[in-house]
Amino acid sequence: MNNSILIKNGHIIDPSQGIDRIGDILIEGGKIAEIRTQSIEHRTQIKNTKLKTQNSELKTIDASGLYVIPGLVDMHTHLREPGFEHKETIKTGTMAAVKGGITSVCCMPNTNPVNDNETVTEFILRKASAEGVCYIYPIGAITKGEKGEELAEMGKMYEAGCVAFSDDGKSVMNSLIMRRSLEYSKIFNVPIISHCEDIHLVDDGVMNEGKFSTLLGLRGIPSASEEAIVARDIILSKLAGGRLHIAHVSTEGSVKLIRQAKERGVNVTAETCPHYFSITEKAVEGYNTNAKINPPLRTERDVEAIKEGLKDGTIDVIATDHAPHHRDEKLLEFDRAPFGISGFETSISLSLQLVHDGILSMPELIEKMTLNPAKILRINKGALEAGSDADMSLMDIKREYKVEPDKFISKGKNTPFDGWTLKGMPVITICKGKIFDYRG
Repeated sequence: MNNSILIKNGHIIDPSQGIDRIGDILIEGGKIAEIRTQSIEHRTQIKNTKLKTQNSELKTIDASGLYVIPGLVDMHTHLREPGFEHKETIKTGTMAAVKGGITSVCCMPNTNPVNDNETVTEFILRKASAEGVCYIYPIGAITKGEKGEELAEMGKMYEAGCVAFSDDGKSVMNSLIMRRSLEYSKIFNVPIISHCEDIHLVDDGVMNEGKFSTLLGLRGIPSASEEAIVARDIILSKLAGGRLHIAHVSTEGSVKLIRQAKERGVNVTAETCPHYFSITEKAVEGYNTNAKINPPLRTERDVEAIKEGLKDGTIDVIATDHAPHHRDEKLLEFDRAPFGISGFETSISLSLQLVHDGILSMPELIEKMTLNPAKILRINKGALEAGSDADMSLMDIKREYKVEPDKFISKGKNTPFDGWTLKGMPVITICKGKIFDYRG
């Protein structure tokens, strides 16, 4: 394909530089060569651009009416490889991510074997190089085998390429081990991503504890199971002086705890996922296993608190927690079916509803899905700057489409949004010098 690409007349949004204007972007050899913008108040299309290229063969994309944003950075995903390739592979997962406008993916360590040593980290990176269509950043386990008993070799995994550490899927219940991991996070300047769940309070629960769990006869998971560990880890982070990141925030109480911690100067950041501000526990009605997620879907009051936390900056990041499963696994009885939602291909569309509803501005939304996760992970992504990798997504925020899981690129078809009509979607993604066009 051509080495040079010219994107013309797009509405460029780059929170890292405060850009919110119509303009052109020139790409040379997979890098951004130049950006030219004009005031958004003057909507006259840029004509006869003076952007220079050495390549006589220039691929031109007319982005009129489209937003041009940095490629999304998803800091919480499950690619399942190695060990669970029937659920997802690095190839299918990254292809699905790119369709969702995501160009950088951070994969959690709960694979088989667990990514708790440099050998597994190196395997993931080799597979990513050979088969991944977007960038992959491994997250290493905090403890060996994610058993919560002994710290993993964090230093060796960091050197091998891990950008963060987490026992996601499990909480580190031993407070001393969690304290030590936060002390190590200070040494390597990487975040410890905490899956906040008191397993004793969970007690084999499968959905949010409340009226609906009682009506359905399902064992409930109380909000306190999340909030107790959020509070503990905030205290430990202050004690250790480490870098704490709270994963998939789902409750009003967690939002309040994080907000108060930030006000006190604790070094804590937080994320939530589109399902936690889009639907409630009611989605479980009919024993819908596609709405079985951990932490579980909560109440309307929790949803409103999540939205407020996003609006006031308490919650820094929107991530997918993409957790694909084989169709047969989700067809099991509700108690036996695995937790998880396939999120790559609906994430930005669901999140755009925050803009349509006036909760976030477009630049604020893009910041939470690009710049903020890149800053937390200290990776050179999430911005449209001259000289940086040309990772970007072209968005049509007015285009409506129906969610049809059978058309997902991901192997995981498990979504509670089946049949929903969503407004806004990526129509072109550019990553690693390649153009992925979804307009057809």
